[in-house]
Amino acid sequence: MNVVLTFNIKQESFDTPSAKYPFLKKFNYSSEINQDTFAEWDTEETINAVKDALAIYHNVTLVEADNDAFETFRELNPDIVFNIAEGFNGISREAQIPAMLEFLNIPYTGSDPVTLGICLDKSRTKEILSYYKIPTPQFILIEKEEHFDNFDFPLPAIVKPVAEGSSKGIFNSSIVRSHEELIREVQKVHQVYNQAALVEKFLEGREFTVAILGNGKNAKVLPIIEMKFEELPEGVLPIYSYEAKWILDTREEPLDIYECPANIDEKLKRRIEKVALDTFKVLRCRDWSRIDIRLDENGIPNILEINPLPGILPDPKDNSCYPKAARAAGMSYEEMINAVLNEARKRYGI
Repeated sequence: MNVVLTFNIKQESFDTPSAKYPFLKKFNYSSEINQDTFAEWDTEETINAVKDALAIYHNVTLVEADNDAFETFRELNPDIVFNIAEGFNGISREAQIPAMLEFLNIPYTGSDPVTLGICLDKSRTKEILSYYKIPTPQFILIEKEEHFDNFDFPLPAIVKPVAEGSSKGIFNSSIVRSHEELIREVQKVHQVYNQAALVEKFLEGREFTVAILGNGKNAKVLPIIEMKFEELPEGVLPIYSYEAKWILDTREEPLDIYECPANIDEKLKRRIEKVALDTFKVLRCRDWSRIDIRLDENGIPNILEINPLPGILPDPKDNSCYPKAARAAGMSYEEMINAVLNEARKRYGI
C-alpha cells in the first residue's frame, strides 16, 4: 500500500540551561519564552522512526506540511496518509492538513478537522465536556481586549494559552495564588502568545494521562500513566510544565516522572477509563488520542486536555506518554504505529 507520512519538523533545538534551574526566573517573562515556538513539532528522529515502522509493510513517502503540501498530495494521490502534522498558523492549524486531504478525498489517520480544531481550543473543549456533564475544572476565558481587573475567580488557579499543546505557555509561574499573580500571567499570555488566556481552577490531586487506541465500541484504554511530581526538583510546582517537559527532563538526566501502569485501585482505574472513553466519544476522536486527567478534592477524575495528535518519541529513554503506555500493553513502537494505521484502514474499509 502507498502511504504518505506528513509532518512538521522541529526547527530549533532546546538546549538545557547551563546553570542549575535558572528557568525559575528566566522563563517568567520576556521574549525568551518564545523558544517554545516549535515544541509541538516532531524531531527528525521521530519522523524517521514512524517512517521505518510503516515501511515494514508499506511503501512510504514523506511530505512536509508546508505551503506545497496540497499540490504534493494531489500529485501523489496515496492510498492513505499517516498524519502527525501539528500545523503552524492559527488556532485551526492542526485541522489544516486533514481538511486538505478531505478536499482531495484521500484517507488519513486520526481525527477529522472539526475534532482537531475543537480539541486545540481548550475552552471549546471544556464547553462540550460541561454540556455532557463530564467533569472538568471550573474555568473562564479572558480575551485580549477584556478588562479583567475586577473579575472574581477562585484561587489557586492555573493560567494557560487557550490554544497551545506540548506544555507551551505553561510554566512554573502559571499556578497563581493571588489576584496580582493572576493578572500578571493573563497579561503574559496575551502579550507573548497573542491569544486568549484560559484561567482554570487548579486541582491539587493526582494526575494521570490515558492513551486510547481504536474506534467506537472497540476503542480501548492502554495502561494508565501517573505523573509522579515528587520526582521534580525542589521548588518546581506539581504540574507537567514546559520546564519539566523540555528543560529538566533530558536523555542525559531523565526524570523518573512516569509510573506505568499507575499504582491505583480497581475502582479508580475504572473511573479514569470511563471518563477518558466518554471524552473520546463525545469529542468524536478517531483512531488514537491521549487524554490528561487530574483528581479534584473529592477524588473525582477531571479532564484537563485532549490531544488527538499525541507525542510519539521513539526512544524508550524519552518520557513520551503514548509509546510508554503502548509498551506497557506489550506493543513495540513499530506495532503501535501500524496499529494506528490499521484502525484508520478499518474505518475506511481499506
